[in-house]
Amino acid sequence: MGYIVGREAETEELLDLYHNGRAEFVAVYGRRRVGKTFLVDEALKGKITFRHSGLSPVDEQNKKNGLKEQLKYFYLSLLKHGMKKSKCPTSWLEAFFMLEMHLQSLDNGLRQVVFLDELPWMDTPRSGFITALEAFWNGWGCHRDNMMLVVCGSANSWMLDNLVNNHGGLYGRTTYEVKLEPFTLAECEAFLLGKGIIMSRYDIVQAYMITGGIPYYLGYMRKGMSLAQNIDRLFFAKGAKLHYEYDRLFASVFAKPEQMKSIVQLLGNRRCGYTRKEILSKIGLDDCGASTKLLKALVASDFIQSYVPFGKSKREEHYKLTDPFCLFYMKFVKGQKEIDPEFWMHNVASQSVSSWRGFAFEEVCLAHFHQIKKALDVLGVSSSQSAWAVKGDDENDGTQIDLLINRKDNVVNMCEMKFYNEKFTVNKPYYAKLVHRQNILSEKLSRKTVVHNVLVTTEGLTYNEYSGIFQRVVTIDDLFGK
Repeated sequence: MGYIVGREAETEELLDLYHNGRAEFVAVYGRRRVGKTFLVDEALKGKITFRHSGLSPVDEQNKKNGLKEQLKYFYLSLLKHGMKKSKCPTSWLEAFFMLEMHLQSLDNGLRQVVFLDELPWMDTPRSGFITALEAFWNGWGCHRDNMMLVVCGSANSWMLDNLVNNHGGLYGRTTYEVKLEPFTLAECEAFLLGKGIIMSRYDIVQAYMITGGIPYYLGYMRKGMSLAQNIDRLFFAKGAKLHYEYDRLFASVFAKPEQMKSIVQLLGNRRCGYTRKEILSKIGLDDCGASTKLLKALVASDFIQSYVPFGKSKREEHYKLTDPFCLFYMKFVKGQKEIDPEFWMHNVASQSVSSWRGFAFEEVCLAHFHQIKKALDVLGVSSSQSAWAVKGDDENDGTQIDLLINRKDNVVNMCEMKFYNEKFTVNKPYYAKLVHRQNILSEKLSRKTVVHNVLVTTEGLTYNEYSGIFQRVVTIDDLFGK
């Protein structure tokens, strides 16, 4: 097996399914560039009977790849895997029938793995692809104990609507689903070490703020270069590898990329996000099912997140941008007419970058909620997480907390997240601010519930007369835990 970091559970699951002797229909999905294809290739290396990947909806010349092009490419894949030359299929029903005949000609009783990658791309408008896939599996594949069909897709909403949660002919047909998540901080560290890249945990956290733990982006990092040099090479230098990734990302996943980008850009303007009503009003979308689908698709693809603020009802559900790559790109790259090729090196200590680090670190912490609970020794305690905001008025200042852990053992952890290059020091004004927040929150809770302040930071806490305001301290070393 090749070099693969993490993914132990997913690899073991795929191998178990391979060896179980039953027909299996496995759906693998996750954010684009997260490593789905690599996982399947490595876990089932040498075991794949037939593989095919859909053509991108739009090629490099901006020409659309429709049904005709998709079928021709599928036919070429059949020829590549040993099928005798025939005529190119004119429909997906014919194409899948040809696949059935080819697999039967190869059948020697051993496991046959069919791997169809970028499945949503094959489902071009009015192509009949889903009907043909249903016929292939329901009428043939599911009756063959040695058949294992593995399908991948980056358009998570398509994968969920058409496969995992399908209410038609494929209802309940997928036998297993794997949602592949981005790397954790610990996996990022192992991945970089595997490439011979020596980087401090302080810098690995910053790399996560930019890449979101996406292996494809981390794979462009070069050893012997500092983090700042790598960021310039990836985003700001001439021919930067990821300079156009933002547009490619949306074009490859969504049928209406410009509408999706307009929503993401709006959400990038406010940390706590907006309600559905506010989003539709500000962008000029109709209040209809189509608009709801756009938001659901962005949530399913892990670009944005929906949440109900603490103390609010479901009717006040908010949507916020959480994808670190998009947040970084819109802050420093998008819309820049002239870009300094060494922008990051020249601005690494600027106020703008320092301010961004503070907000970006909060997203890193939210992505490592499990590690925070483990550091607090409350993994076994049922809890919910939410953000909390109070608007100010003429008499009182407003306040906002991005992470409240509301525990069933009558404790609410109010988490402060601070990204510093040294130990964090609580001074008198900040102490007063925390006390004010704690008092406001306590008024919203039952009398049997107490508030514990938690500091999540890089190097720890300087102990002084005010440091006792924090009940617990979580450091980035804790965030690197499993």
